[in-house]
Amino acid sequence: MLESPGTNHWFGTDELGRDLFTRILYGARVSLTVGIGTALVALIVGTLYGLLSGYAGGSVDNLLMRIVDIFYGLPDLLIFVLLSLFLGRNIVGVLIALGFISWVRFARVARGQVLQAKELVYVESARSIGASHARVLLRHILPNIFAQLLVTLTFSIPAAILAESTLSFIGLGINDPYSNWGTSWGTLAQDGWRAMRSYPHLIFFPATAIFLTILSFNFLGNGLRDILDPKTRRL
Repeated sequence: MLESPGTNHWFGTDELGRDLFTRILYGARVSLTVGIGTALVALIVGTLYGLLSGYAGGSVDNLLMRIVDIFYGLPDLLIFVLLSLFLGRNIVGVLIALGFISWVRFARVARGQVLQAKELVYVESARSIGASHARVLLRHILPNIFAQLLVTLTFSIPAAILAESTLSFIGLGINDPYSNWGTSWGTLAQDGWRAMRSYPHLIFFPATAIFLTILSFNFLGNGLRDILDPKTRRL
C-alpha cells in the first residue's frame, strides 16, 4: 500500500494497494466519455436552438436569446446539483447535466453565424427558387457554418473535462459507487489531495493526466481554427 513510483508500479499504488497507472487508464474512460459526450450534447441542442433563433429573426429571435441570457445568469453549480438529483450521479446523468449547462455557448455561436449566412447570395438564390426553410437551413446554411461549430466543439471538450474533474474533486461528480467504469480523474485527484504531503504521487499523476488532456484538445482546437479559418493564421 502507498508504494512510491517504481519498476513494479510506474505511478505507485494507492492506500488500498491498487496500481495508480491502471486506475488512471480506467479513469480516462470516464473523463473522456463525459467530456466528449457533454460537448456533443451541447453541440446538438445549442446548434438547433441557434439555427432556429438566427433564421427566424425579429421577435422570435429576441425571445429565444432572452432565454439564453437567463441561462447565462443562473449559477452553473446550482443547475448541476439540481439536475444530478433527478438524473443521478452516474455517467449519463453527469453528461446530460453538464450538456444542459453548456449548450448556450453553441446557441450563441450558431445564431451569430446564421445571422451572417442568411444574408449571403447563395441563401437568397435558394429562397428564390422556392427552397423550403428546412432545406435552406440544413442544406445551405448549416454546412457553411459547421467549421466554426467544430472549432467550438474542440474547445468545449476540455472545458467539459475540467468541469467534470472539478465537480468530482469536490465530491459532486462520479466515483466508484456510481460508476462501474471506474473513478474519474477528479476523484483520483481528490483522494491524492488528502495525502499530498506524504504521498505526492497520488495527486501528481491524476492532475498531470487532466492537464495534458486539456492541453492536447486546446492544441487541436487551435490547429483546426487555423486550417478552417485561414484569416486567423499568424503571419
